[in-house]
Order: sequence, then C-alpha cells, then structure tokens
Amino acid sequence: MGAPPPETAMAKLYDRDYFDKWYRHPLHAVASPAELRRKVAMVVAQAEYYLGRPLRSVLDVGCGEAPWRAHLRALRPRASYRGLDASEYVVARYGRTRNIGLARFGQLEHLRFDERFDLIVCTDVLHYLKPAEIRAGLVGIGEMLEGIAFLEVFTTRDDVAGDKQGFHARAPSWYLHQFNHAGLSPCGSHCYLGPRLMRHIAALEVPGRWGG
Repeated sequence: MGAPPPETAMAKLYDRDYFDKWYRHPLHAVASPAELRRKVAMVVAQAEYYLGRPLRSVLDVGCGEAPWRAHLRALRPRASYRGLDASEYVVARYGRTRNIGLARFGQLEHLRFDERFDLIVCTDVLHYLKPAEIRAGLVGIGEMLEGIAFLEVFTTRDDVAGDKQGFHARAPSWYLHQFNHAGLSPCGSHCYLGPRLMRHIAALEVPGRWGG
C-alpha cells in the first residue's frame, strides 16, 4: 500500500503541545520575550510615525496565543486588540479573555469588521500557506488597513530556524509582488504602508516604488 497524500499524512496540529515546544521550550523557542518586546516597540513606533498619532486599533492575524497582546497593551493600553487564529485550541482557551476569533488567513478576503485597523500584524504565518490563500487574505489586509502592516516572512534568502514542517521556500520577489498587488508598499523591517497612507509619503521613504 502506498503512502497517503502529504496533506493527510502529517497534518500539523496547533495544539498546546505545539505552542509549548516552539514558544516556551528552551531548546526550540526561537525568540525570547525581550526580543518580542523590542519588536513590538519598533512596529508601534513605525505605525505611529506614519499615522501621526497614537495607535488606536490592532488586528493580529495568525496570532497564536496572542503574545503580542501584552506588549501592545503595556505600550498603548487604550488601543483595541483583535486576534484571529485557525487553531481551535487557541480560541477555546484564550478566545474570550484575549479577544481571539477563529479564522484562517484566506478568510480575510471576505471577513470585515466595523473599523479599519491602524496596525495589522501577521508574523511567521505566510510561508506556511499556499499561494491562493496568501493572495486571498492580502485582499482583506489591503482593504482593512488604515496604517501599516507588519508581515514577517522568511524566504529562500534567509537562514530559517524553528518549525520547518510545511514551510514553503519562496523568493523575496514573489512576496513583494503579492504585497504590491494588494497595495502594500515596503518601508523596512517587515513593515508595509497601506494604500491610504501613500499620498502622504515622500518618494525615498519607499525605495524603488517610483523607479528612476
């Protein structure tokens, strides 16, 4: 008997054991709380610089157990936080207390809320998804984004550590093409300006966008 198809042979389960291993175990976790705190501070500062005001709203897509939430609340306690994740474990355990809803990235194509978001976060997610789901979700990000998106993605040019099951190695140019198609313009360190901000941006704040 042949091996079952890959999608059924080793389906990845985002349960408590998964998060214990990749986010808390000293032998496997790839980032410390201090590193995350610095990253969140950088992204908040970037968003507020371009918005010209304090951060008011955050959508965290593929948020897992919502590690960004505590750091965001420490910096901007009045900002609203909404998380989305495809893990039933996460939503059952933290959905109510951390405001996390059940949704896959691709559902952002049609999923809408009663506000646009100053910051949309999607970290360590896109390189595990198929192209069609990435394109679908980016439509929603472009439409719901008031400020900047933090889309942390690793490519063929990176020395990838951590969970490699289901990782899709793609060229940086592939992601930049998809982001550009959704109206997102890179401004450094995995941050992308939303289309509503672009009329206020100087040419060299987004290198390469206007060519020569």
